[in-house]
Amino acid sequence: QVQLVESGGGLVQAGGSLRLSCAASIHTFERYALGWFRQAPGKEREFVAIVSWTGFRTSYADSVKGRFTISRDNTRNVVTLQMNSLKPEDTGVYYCAVDSLALRFDPSFLEIWGQGTLVTVSP
Repeated sequence: QVQLVESGGGLVQAGGSLRLSCAASIHTFERYALGWFRQAPGKEREFVAIVSWTGFRTSYADSVKGRFTISRDNTRNVVTLQMNSLKPEDTGVYYCAVDSLALRFDPSFLEIWGQGTLVTVSP
C-alpha cells in the first residue's frame, strides 16, 4: 500500500522560496521514480518535476526550470521540491506522485497518492 504525505506549503511573497517534502511509505522506495504535480485554482493539474529512483536523473516542466529542484533521500524515503524565485502563477496545490512500475522514468506514468499541500504566492 502506498502512502504519500506532503508538507511544507504556505504563503510566500513573489521572489521567495519554499521547500516541499513528501514522506513516502512505499515498499522498496529506492526502486521507484517520484515526482510532483500542481493544480492551480480553476486549472487542470500539471506536471512539475520527476526524479529517478537513484536521484541522478531529473526532468522539469519548462515553467519551473532553473527555479525548482527536485531531490530525494532514499535513506529516509523522502522526496523534496525546493522552489526558488516563486511567482504568483506558481500558486496551487502541490501533489507528490510515484510511478506504478519500478525502474521507469516517465512522468506520464506517475500516480498521485497524497492529499497535497497548498502553496500561495502573493504579488
